[in-house]
Amino acid sequence: MRTAAHHLHKAGRSHSFSHSLTVFSFITLVFMSRHLDLTEFSEPNVFNYSTLLLSEKGDALYVGAREAIFELINTEMFVTWENPEKTLRDCLNYIRVLQVVDDERLYACGTHAFQPQCDYLNLGNFSLSGRPEDGRGKCSFDPSQSFTTVMVDGELYSGTAYNFLGSEPIISRYSPSQSLLRTEYSTSWLNEPSFVFADVIREDADRGDGEGDKIYYFFTEVSVEYEFFSKLLIPRVARVCKGDLGGQRTLQKKWTSFLKAKLVCSMSELNFVFNVVHDIFILKGETWRDTVIYGVFTSQWGNVGLSAVCAYNIAAVEKVFSKGKYMQKATVEQSHTKWIRHNGATPSPRPGACINNQMRQQNISSSLHLPDKTLQFVKDHPLLEDPVLPIGNGPRLIAKDVNYTQIVVDRVQALDQKIYDVIFTGTDKGVLHKSVVFEKEVHIMEEIQLLKNPEPIKSLLFSSETRSLYAGSDSGVVQSPTAFCSHYQSCFDCILARDPYCAWDHRTATCVNIFDAPRQSHRRLIQSLNGDADKCPSTSSSSVETSKTLPAAGSSTSSALPSSSTASSSKSHTGKGREAEVRLLPPLLKDQAWGVHAQEAFLLFCLALGPSDVTIHWLVNGHVLDRPIMEYRQSLGPRGFLVSSWLREGPLLKDARYRCIAEASTGNDMSELNVHLSIGGIRASKKSQSLWMNLLSRCAPQVGALAEHEQLLKRWQKAWESCDGH
Repeated sequence: MRTAAHHLHKAGRSHSFSHSLTVFSFITLVFMSRHLDLTEFSEPNVFNYSTLLLSEKGDALYVGAREAIFELINTEMFVTWENPEKTLRDCLNYIRVLQVVDDERLYACGTHAFQPQCDYLNLGNFSLSGRPEDGRGKCSFDPSQSFTTVMVDGELYSGTAYNFLGSEPIISRYSPSQSLLRTEYSTSWLNEPSFVFADVIREDADRGDGEGDKIYYFFTEVSVEYEFFSKLLIPRVARVCKGDLGGQRTLQKKWTSFLKAKLVCSMSELNFVFNVVHDIFILKGETWRDTVIYGVFTSQWGNVGLSAVCAYNIAAVEKVFSKGKYMQKATVEQSHTKWIRHNGATPSPRPGACINNQMRQQNISSSLHLPDKTLQFVKDHPLLEDPVLPIGNGPRLIAKDVNYTQIVVDRVQALDQKIYDVIFTGTDKGVLHKSVVFEKEVHIMEEIQLLKNPEPIKSLLFSSETRSLYAGSDSGVVQSPTAFCSHYQSCFDCILARDPYCAWDHRTATCVNIFDAPRQSHRRLIQSLNGDADKCPSTSSSSVETSKTLPAAGSSTSSALPSSSTASSSKSHTGKGREAEVRLLPPLLKDQAWGVHAQEAFLLFCLALGPSDVTIHWLVNGHVLDRPIMEYRQSLGPRGFLVSSWLREGPLLKDARYRCIAEASTGNDMSELNVHLSIGGIRASKKSQSLWMNLLSRCAPQVGALAEHEQLLKRWQKAWESCDGH
């Protein structure tokens, strides 16, 4: 592969953000492509690198582009496939299909100037066979038309348009040994679908029902069950059986097993629906029951600016197809509903079911033996009423002001021996989001600008062999590792990232990828996916714990204040120059101990000075705080930025440890306060309050003329005084 690597001169630092619609909290590290060691590929005057295929061994990447197919290994090979009568841009040959046939051949299809053609590509000499086949129903006519394909045991399953106008959608199977099998030409079956993905789910030996393998299609179509003033879109999953041969009389050369159901991805509490599916990734486990389907969705009404990731258990999908109620057309006057539940008798065997052991006992060994009554029913009732609900009944992830276009997922075993799903989502601006799924939340770890230009990521592949990502766009292909652990400069950064790939090696003082580290070294690695940074070794010998003891409920109080000899902040500067350091300014947490009282609400405050990317993070008892925090930023010109952050806490019921961390690309600084509940505690005196106010007054000269910020501090002081017990 041709390499155009960009080496990092200084990694960007983390920033945090959240909003009311998200179901996650996170600290995200932002990378630009120029900062990363990425491998890029493109050829002069070649565009639309949107079709990617990994070899089964993962040692070669095949790229379908406009009038060219590339094989990228250590040395670049390519073959051109041009339309000799090309004139306009759309009259070129856009390679849309690349599928593995066997160890020696690929099957390739292109639009070929609105006359799609397919051919076999010999891998030995990397050349086309020169015997093109009709590509109708296998490949789209237009490079902008939707389509999907999957090769299963030498048979091509596809979803696309069968005619030039795109008005005849088709889900079909092309087999060297069997006749074409396809969907019925009916809006009840397919109504203006936009296909995004198809794949096979193999039958497990432990299932025992003998239904065989199944192929699942995912698409968005215009609703047939509802009718409004505008077209309502519905995300669907459809299923066909690999062993389907069509019917003997009814549904000849048509699917007898075609059924479809609605995919639900919504926020029920806000009555908001994500009704357009853009991509699907099927994460397959050791058994079929371990399979999880991940999808990226947006709303039909694009001005909302939200994207969502929903996940579905394959068992939930199978339950809908095997036990769900059917729908039927109905004429309901003055109603938007055009289909209702079928409440009448259902023929036996169950319409749309795969041939199973129970049917074989009834001498129904193939779909050709199914009774006409069953076939006529499935022809008229392809739509199921029961929807497929997501895991947790809602999105795993919601992102604002982002349009997700692609998704892949890796399943990672971390050092705690637990399994975590890591989600990679590509956007229409060439950005990659990396997230990890925990039990009750999704944590976004990284935001990576993969593409130099803000263009859509049109295809995204994951190689489990090399743990690499491949992103295709109109301008080229980019290869990226799944983790950038070495860019976390401190143990705090490494742990707070909560990245299952990364761990801190205290011997080498580096953040390493656990899959690159020798297994015998895992014992010395530090990893905490709950964000507990207390496991990190101390980085300063002068770091002393700041403590305050509070009276337990019902006890009397006396006055005390931690002495300066036992109350200092902990610093961890990783900057290279004093002028580049991030600094926490007084009053530090240790100086605010007087304001913390048992059975009363209180405020804590952090003030940091640093470069433009300086941010403040709060940890309570070693865990990153996931609730909204008030923050104010002010530019000081050449002196950098001043950031102030407030934390409001209710009355304490148990001991608590508060840590404030200021981070930027140039380093970090930390302050800590430990609060202990015990009998015979303390309460702040007037002298303590006076001391704290003196510290506040000494803060201002350090940062110059900050009249606006002084007013902010006064408002904060007033809020502090008014929050007593509320």
